[in-house]
Amino acid sequence: MMQMLSNCIPLLTIVASVLFIYTLRGLSTAATSSNGNLCGMIGMAMAIACPFLHYMLLPSQNDASWQVLGSWAVMGVGGIIGLCIARRIDMAALPQLVAAFHSLVGLAAVFIACAVFAAPDAFGIVESAYNSIPMSNATEMSIGAAIGAITFTGSVVAFGKLQGLISGKPLRYRGQHIVNLSIAIMTAIAIIMFIIDQASWIFCAVILLSLIIGYLLIMPIGGADMPVIVSMLNSYSGWAAAGIGFTLENNLLIIVGALVGTSGAILSNIMCKGMNRSLMNVVLGGLGGGGDQVAALDSSVRGNVKVCNPEDAAFIISNAGSVIVVPGYGMAVAQAQHAIKELADILKGEGTTVKYAIHPVAGRMPGHMNVLLAESNIPYDDVFELDDINHEFGATDVVIVVGANDITNPSAKTDPTSPIYGMPVLDVEKAKTVLFVKRSLGSGYAGVDNPLFYRENTMMILGDARKVVEGILKAIKE
Repeated sequence: MMQMLSNCIPLLTIVASVLFIYTLRGLSTAATSSNGNLCGMIGMAMAIACPFLHYMLLPSQNDASWQVLGSWAVMGVGGIIGLCIARRIDMAALPQLVAAFHSLVGLAAVFIACAVFAAPDAFGIVESAYNSIPMSNATEMSIGAAIGAITFTGSVVAFGKLQGLISGKPLRYRGQHIVNLSIAIMTAIAIIMFIIDQASWIFCAVILLSLIIGYLLIMPIGGADMPVIVSMLNSYSGWAAAGIGFTLENNLLIIVGALVGTSGAILSNIMCKGMNRSLMNVVLGGLGGGGDQVAALDSSVRGNVKVCNPEDAAFIISNAGSVIVVPGYGMAVAQAQHAIKELADILKGEGTTVKYAIHPVAGRMPGHMNVLLAESNIPYDDVFELDDINHEFGATDVVIVVGANDITNPSAKTDPTSPIYGMPVLDVEKAKTVLFVKRSLGSGYAGVDNPLFYRENTMMILGDARKVVEGILKAIKE
């Protein structure tokens, strides 16, 4: 019986790996995302069960019992904490939660590397002839620890910027890239020295230098570019896990780490294309297209702002034959997606065509707006990406921009001095009427003024997005 259960562990590993692969396939489309997410949870449950089965089936049960008990206790505490966070977290805070979890993955990789270095015999990777860690394992362990340390500090900085604890403005200084390159070379040299010597101080130097690199790479990143960084840090966490997986000869950890690392890198590349950025600039910590200055409009461009109330907006929307909704981070903060869904249903009932335009970097992480719209059961067929809908704005009666700013800023196309110059944006200014729902006339996350506010066809509705949309709903119903 014990032998049969022991033979089930490799099978569980294979099944979990297949489920993780299908998870990525399922998450690639909105229609299959729920099934993909479910497969991921089942696969993770199997992955967690494998090491516990391994400990329970060890020949010497007495030696392993305390390990099994301790592992269950630690996992139980972690599970309770995770459940509490999942229940309490607001959808608007999802990006910073993801960044925080990335930091934990990186830290876990560092801790595992430290454990392996402190007691390699416990993991069965000691060369008895030399009483040291084999060079192959030392290489994998040091690289995994370095990537994990970079992920940890980088994710902590990303969390601070997303949470508003750290300024979203890029921190740049003279000779920045030379400093980064110098520290990167020192880290590479330290890794080589550790592989050869395996001294404690060298291992500590690898981790310390990597922690510094993580901080220096993310601090120069501007707020508007954080979605790309969240995606890239996700990739880093995967490669860190894969490196440690090779060290421990854990096939499941290698497969999962490689999947996360590869998918994160592919998504980062897609995001960079969506922002007209270079992926190499992300890796080197030099993202941002317009230098250190923050573009501001002169008085001649500013002009006058037309401010209307929800009742006026309701009249305009009720007489429109076609409406496009552009959701942004302001919608997430105000939790206005349910009111938007109700408004869209009423308009559709009256024969109005309603669509949703999603920018690749809307919100604070990849797919943030898609998740919010799906939460409100908005039909997948009504949601369109930038490339699929940009040509329709010119023939649209009304565009409702809900809490977005940078992704609709025409400066990205017309002002070479703007930090977001070159980033593809939604051409909402081409619509007959633009209703801009925003708390104030302040700049967006990138700190860039938006000339769209002062266009002749733009009307500003200032206030909390949910209250504004609910006011429009009330006026339409009456």
